[in-house]
Amino acid sequence: MNSFTCLLSTKIESYIRFRRSFGYAYESQASTLRAFARFVTEHGDRGPLTQELALAFVLSCDVTPNVRARRYGVLRNFADYLSVFDPRTTALDLHALPRSRAIAPVRILEESELLRLLEAVRECSPLHPIRGETLRTLIGLLASTGLRSGEALRLDRSDVDLERGILLIRKTKFRKDRLVPVHSTTREALCRYAYARDSAYPASNSPAFFLSLRGCRLSSSGFSVGFHQACVKAGLHKGLPRGVRPHDLRHRFAVTRLVKWYREGANVQARLPLLATYLGHVRYAETAYYVTGTPELLGLAAARAFGYEGGVS
Repeated sequence: MNSFTCLLSTKIESYIRFRRSFGYAYESQASTLRAFARFVTEHGDRGPLTQELALAFVLSCDVTPNVRARRYGVLRNFADYLSVFDPRTTALDLHALPRSRAIAPVRILEESELLRLLEAVRECSPLHPIRGETLRTLIGLLASTGLRSGEALRLDRSDVDLERGILLIRKTKFRKDRLVPVHSTTREALCRYAYARDSAYPASNSPAFFLSLRGCRLSSSGFSVGFHQACVKAGLHKGLPRGVRPHDLRHRFAVTRLVKWYREGANVQARLPLLATYLGHVRYAETAYYVTGTPELLGLAAARAFGYEGGVS
């Protein structure tokens, strides 16, 4: 390591501590900065941090344009901090990588597609059946509760009340804990997984509910890889510009719940705050983002608005 890479690594860690001192989780941003430090070290760059170096790192990543823009923004803020210690640091251009305002289309899986996905995960690791059970249970939990994948992955064993079927969700996006009751079938699936997990990892001392093959907490990247493999095996990516994302299951949960309420003849408007609370939103406007206008949902809403039944079979 040369003097610049040493300075960079040191200041990145101090900057991360600085941002977290204000109460920010700063997890993905910290990962970006540490990846940047590795990139600089591997390429033997002697500094300073310039526009060209920042763009070289961001553009080297095989990610979406919006993710590139977010990573560039993290580097831009860090460059302001680094300039205090290294005056050679270039002020990064605010508009070098504008973020797209386009919202990626949501894929709402049909029931048959979800069942195919749940079956496909069993084939992802035929030599290690517990991996398939972990992925299957986790995907089923996301589909049946609308949890964010990060919330499910952060679950500890002590957060899962298997007796009453209640989850304690910590470290939510909005810095609030919440209790999430689950359906009896979901509770049974969690009980079966807990038994299989403990049988497969009797010596694990990890507090995590969902474990990786190494017996430690399943990581976000590990889940993403498994989810993608299962989607490919289930044929869910064929002929589509974008594959299914775990977050699409959160959209599916919201839409499925609204459809169920419409079919039950419930006062949907009165129940929307319940959905918002269950999903962990502070305002209903945040929940509205997940209400994707599927043909079935739009048909039921139109039938309700115009006062007739039977418009949707």
